[in-house]
Amino acid sequence: MEPDRENLEEKRKELGRTDEPLEDELVEEFENTVTEGAERLTRTWRAMTITGLFGGIDVGVGILAYLAVKEATGSDLLAGAAFGFGLLALQLAHSELFTENFLVPIYAVVSRHSTWWQLARFWTVTLLTNLLGGWLFTWLIVAGFPQFHDVLEESATTYLEGGLTVESAALALLAGSTITLGTRMSQGSSNEVVHTAIALIDGLLVVGLGMLHGALNSAVIFGAMHAGADISYTEWLVWMLWVIPLNMVGGLVIITMPRLIRTLELIKKERGQQERGQQEREHAADGRVV
Repeated sequence: MEPDRENLEEKRKELGRTDEPLEDELVEEFENTVTEGAERLTRTWRAMTITGLFGGIDVGVGILAYLAVKEATGSDLLAGAAFGFGLLALQLAHSELFTENFLVPIYAVVSRHSTWWQLARFWTVTLLTNLLGGWLFTWLIVAGFPQFHDVLEESATTYLEGGLTVESAALALLAGSTITLGTRMSQGSSNEVVHTAIALIDGLLVVGLGMLHGALNSAVIFGAMHAGADISYTEWLVWMLWVIPLNMVGGLVIITMPRLIRTLELIKKERGQQERGQQEREHAADGRVV
C-alpha cells in the first residue's frame, strides 16, 4: 500500500521548523535564492555593467594562475585547480559570470519577483562585459608575461579544433552543468571554506579536463590572439555560436529544471503571494484615483 501523501506532508511539517512540505534546508535555500536573484536582476545598468566587467577580470586572474602552473608543471589538472582562484574571486568579490546565472535569477523570474525581460537584459550585459573584461585583462597578461604565449596558443587551439562534434557538444553541456552545480552547492552553504573547495574543484573539472565554456575559454582565445596566434575573430565567433547555447542547455536543463521541479510547491506559493500583493497594490491605486 502506498503511503498517503497528505499524511506524509503533515508528518514533514511536524518534524521541520517550518510548516512547508519540504525540508527546512530547501525552504531556507529557496528563500535566499529568490531574494538574491531579484536583487541581481533589478540592478541598474551601471551596476550590472561593472559587476560583469569585473567578472571577466576575475576570470583573467584565474587564467594567469592557470598559465603559471601549466608552464611550471605541465599538468592540466593542477593548472585547472589553480584556475579555481579566479572562480573564488568571482564569489568573494560578488562579480558576475555568465554561466553562474543559470540558477539564481531563474528562481526570481519563475517566482514572479522579476520579469523575463530583466533576465534577458542581465544575461546579455553579463556575457558582453565578461568578454570585454577578459579581452582587456588577457592583453595585460600577454604584455607582461611573454613566456606564456606558447601555452596560450596551445590551449586556444585545443578549444577551437574539430568544431561541433558529439564530443565537443558533450564538453560544452558538461561545462554549463558543472558551473551551475557549483553555484547550486554554494547557495547551500555560507561557509567560505566550502566555497573555496567548490571553486577549486570547479576549476579542476571545467578547465583541467578541457571542457568548453564560452566565457572562460574565450578569454584564453583572446590571449592567444593578442600573442599573435593565427586565430580570427570570425573563427572565435562561430565557435561561440554553438558553445554558449550548449552551456545554457547544460546549466538550465540538467541542473536548474530538476531543482525547480523539486521546489514546485514553494514556487507556486510564492507566485500566489506576488499575485495577491499586485492585486492589493492595484486596488489601492484605484482608491487613490477615485
